[in-house]
Amino acid sequence: MPQTQSTAAWMDRPEVLAVAFHPRREPPSQAAGFERLEIPVAPGTVIGGRFYAAGTNLPTILFFHGNGEIVADYHELAPAYRTLKLNFMPVDYRGYGLSTGTPSISSMLADSRAVYAFARRWLQERGYRGRFIVMGRSIGSASELELASAHGPDIDGLIIDSGFAHLGPLLARLGAPVPAQAEVDDPAAGQIAKMRAYRGPTLIIHGTRDSIIPISDAVDLYSACPGPAKELLKIEGAGHNDILAAGFRLYFAAIGNLARGATP
Repeated sequence: MPQTQSTAAWMDRPEVLAVAFHPRREPPSQAAGFERLEIPVAPGTVIGGRFYAAGTNLPTILFFHGNGEIVADYHELAPAYRTLKLNFMPVDYRGYGLSTGTPSISSMLADSRAVYAFARRWLQERGYRGRFIVMGRSIGSASELELASAHGPDIDGLIIDSGFAHLGPLLARLGAPVPAQAEVDDPAAGQIAKMRAYRGPTLIIHGTRDSIIPISDAVDLYSACPGPAKELLKIEGAGHNDILAAGFRLYFAAIGNLARGATP
């Protein structure tokens, strides 16, 4: 979906970006066990990522993280995906980790398409033939649903972790000035419309005590999902940032089921 002038007028205002993104750099590390990715998304701009391999015939998860995280934060979690026999491909945003550039909402959405094209080509060239799944956490659900609306038939499954359904109210809760009719005026911000465009298997995971993105957003996304194979996993007692601590086993069991093609 092309970005409009009105989209840039409010989504990319400095006072909005100040609450939407919290970029930080990746510190020097001796970490190993992955292949480093450099993904060109625009002239002079590269997105960093990692690929944790499990097997060429196994599913791959392309992962977009939250706004206060970087790819390196997921190094210790990568073995959990490998245990499930999943290839794990987390990617950063502009200005995050080892990426260049400055983050904005419009560039994040546009970059997700370049990342998708790179990932599909990169996997094919290296003989990876398993199912292709897209996952987004928190603000990463915007990149994920951008891809779901653009490439739905070619995506074998979606996993939404603590994702939002309504961008305007989320930014307002974080303290950004947002026009009352923002999402009506700017279809690019419409998570619900993008969710309605995807009919494939969908897993939505959300904490029942999330005060940043309320579980009602998860319910709205679940209701908008038109596909017959969908699941809403509520992690009881979990907030926005402790969902793994509260429900690690449930979280990864549900991911494993979707990745294997099990019907919820």
